[in-house]
Amino acid sequence: MTLQTSHGSGRTGSLRVLRSGAVLGLALCATVAAGCSSTGGAPESTGGGSNAGTADTPRATIAMITHEVPGDSFWDLIRKGAEAAAAKDNIELRYSADPEAPNQANLVQSAIDSNVDGIAITLAKPDAMAPAVEAATAKGIPVVAFNSGYDVWEEQGVSQYFGQDETIAGRTAGERLTADGATKVLCIIQEQGQVALESRCAGVTEGFTGGSTEILNVNSEDMPSVEATITAKLQQDPTIDHIVALGAPIALTAVQSKANAGSDATVVTFDTNAALVDAIQSGDVEWAIDQQPYLQGYLAVDSLWLYLNNGNTIGGGLNRTGESGDLVLCEFGQLAS
Repeated sequence: MTLQTSHGSGRTGSLRVLRSGAVLGLALCATVAAGCSSTGGAPESTGGGSNAGTADTPRATIAMITHEVPGDSFWDLIRKGAEAAAAKDNIELRYSADPEAPNQANLVQSAIDSNVDGIAITLAKPDAMAPAVEAATAKGIPVVAFNSGYDVWEEQGVSQYFGQDETIAGRTAGERLTADGATKVLCIIQEQGQVALESRCAGVTEGFTGGSTEILNVNSEDMPSVEATITAKLQQDPTIDHIVALGAPIALTAVQSKANAGSDATVVTFDTNAALVDAIQSGDVEWAIDQQPYLQGYLAVDSLWLYLNNGNTIGGGLNRTGESGDLVLCEFGQLAS
């Protein structure tokens, strides 16, 4: 995982600080730490960089099925990584998504019925997905998981997992909030019951020892209601001095809610996009942890290609997308010498 911040604060715990000169541009940040950019770990240019050639292995079909909420640009980065791997590996990639777990499970069953060669899924609500995963493996279709389901993928019979340990990421964010002097933290979950988001806020609560943490549930499928709910909460409780969002669209909405409420709370977040990086540079968002979604999409497809053609699994089946639990801070703007 990668942490982007508007300005630095020295070394704390497992945080590694990369100090800049007077002005640090995004391109330099991406050079210093892979994934510390609006591309979520993707190459800055796709002009032949990641697609060096096409494998001569037999053509195969892989279904990628996620819990994407329409309009969330985070998933564009997942798809870019998956498409790059598919182009390299002579794979037909079939991407589909639904934020409702029963519908996502139905998409998995449709992929099984169409006789795909492999399936890559997110396990945001693993109980609902378990029967579909079992149906795929019973038919001999290899299944890998990514992004969500870190704590449950093995027990569900999934062969490999790609993503960050959300509890560790949340705990480290909580430790950073303590170091930043926070006293009242509001952690916003945009999809109630989504295991990765629940783990992040649980980790924040565990790692933050400077005061209290409160969790606020909102519905990211209705962004006007998200803005209104956060605004109302900030007006109700002016002691909130830090807002932890769990996605770039929620963070950017929280910035607007903060203005609506006349709050001085600091906004921080998990996950980035281009607009979020601009918000960090402008100071509207203090810092962000990025889990390298491009890499998650790429490895999910590439691992299935390796398994189908050579029986390989990567890293014993478990792969963290990030810096082995460290956070890399890229610092924007003027720094004291």
